[in-house]
Amino acid sequence: MTIVNDSRMPALFVPHGAGPCFFMDWNPPTAWNRMADFLKHVASTLPARPKAIVLVSGHWLEAAFSVTSGPQPKLIYDYHGFPAHTYELRYPAPGEPQLAARIAGLLGKARLPARQNPTRGFDHGMFIPLKLMFPDADIPVVQLSLHHDLDPQVHLEAGRALAPLRDEGVLIVGSGMSFHNMRGYGDPRFGPISAEFDHWLVQAVESAAQQREQALANWTQAPSARLCHPPRAEEHLLPLMLVAGAAGEDAGQRIFTDRVMETTLSAFRFG
Repeated sequence: MTIVNDSRMPALFVPHGAGPCFFMDWNPPTAWNRMADFLKHVASTLPARPKAIVLVSGHWLEAAFSVTSGPQPKLIYDYHGFPAHTYELRYPAPGEPQLAARIAGLLGKARLPARQNPTRGFDHGMFIPLKLMFPDADIPVVQLSLHHDLDPQVHLEAGRALAPLRDEGVLIVGSGMSFHNMRGYGDPRFGPISAEFDHWLVQAVESAAQQREQALANWTQAPSARLCHPPRAEEHLLPLMLVAGAAGEDAGQRIFTDRVMETTLSAFRFG
């Protein structure tokens, strides 16, 4: 008999867009509207209001998994060349030092070196999507780095280590992009290339857990993989691996897809 925990939080992989794209004019003006609408409705799909959020962003890489442990992290405007008002965006979500310590402990127990960082702030991979998902900024947030070696297996293992948090009301979010070749955005030649990789990614995510993890661990063998995520630039895909690791035996599914700047971009949910 399978016991279902109706209060278990899902684990999510969401696209965070291009810089502060949701909060500025774009050409065409509707380019990011569907993605913004998707993000705005994520909270309504959850089984309950999260007690806290753990978000892993493609914009923070460290030699060991690192976690923000300050009580009120500042924002890091790690995008360049955007309108002045986008550097005045605010997201005053509190940190959660006790949760940060628990995360470091869970990773350490899994023999994955982990550090707490009391001074590191929230980068735009965190605050841009969360401004849409949870605009009141009243849920404690801890941001987790990627490991700089970008090994998918290591990130799957890190996700497995953090899986118990889902039964404690903690929402685990991977923030990245399912396609992230900067030269490909806006190039119509990458339409079919990104669609081919996205088709493979959906099949991988929606496979049974063991097959899913095996496929994701070997994602570079997928069709057009390195055209969609060039070598040493796959940091925007790796949050998906951590989230998939946190899924355990829970099923995965694609919950959003759109074609933006000539490329296919998708979001996924586990549980």
